[in-house]
Amino acid sequence: MADAAEFRSGTVYVVDDDYDVRESLCMLLRSLGMRAAAFASAGEFLGAAGPDPEGCLVADVRMPGMSGLELQQELARRGIPLPVIVITGHGDVPTAVTAMKGGAVDFLQKPFSDQALLDRVHGALRLYAAGRARRALAEELSARLAGLTPREREVLQRVAAGKPNKIIARELGLSTRTVEIHRARVMKKMRARSLADLVRMTDAAGDPAEKR
Repeated sequence: MADAAEFRSGTVYVVDDDYDVRESLCMLLRSLGMRAAAFASAGEFLGAAGPDPEGCLVADVRMPGMSGLELQQELARRGIPLPVIVITGHGDVPTAVTAMKGGAVDFLQKPFSDQALLDRVHGALRLYAAGRARRALAEELSARLAGLTPREREVLQRVAAGKPNKIIARELGLSTRTVEIHRARVMKKMRARSLADLVRMTDAAGDPAEKR
């Protein structure tokens, strides 16, 4: 079982009930300076991974107990955004379709070349890094949104919907000048350089504001 220190950014988690397969894959990955952790079952992985493992997962389809596809589904149920590469010695089109529809980033049938696996692992790690960056940005922007006053949020909702200051003023019962002041404060608090920048920030933060 993997040590807790192995659960860091960029770790490749290999889940396969075949000892030789999982150890050879980890050896390959480590020989290239990558972090790798091996698990004999899906349950073992889930028991050690914690709520937020970082990196990507390489999982065999056919394993005793929980299969690789079921593990993939369990990760989705738990909201764990770990890219999954499914491997199998019994691959067929329906299994591949099921894996990809379930969110797998790739599907490999044994035997496969070292380079084929490495290419897919690198792609999955890049995908994870990009997703993590998006989540970090969304959290930062959500924090900025939370710093707005209720009135500023009302103005922001309407500005993001493309409404001019005069319309916003009429809808909120304010003077146009007051709307301009609120708008300037919103721009400053959100650290937006332009209206387009502000709209992108609102979208990236997942702001539930209605475009009224």
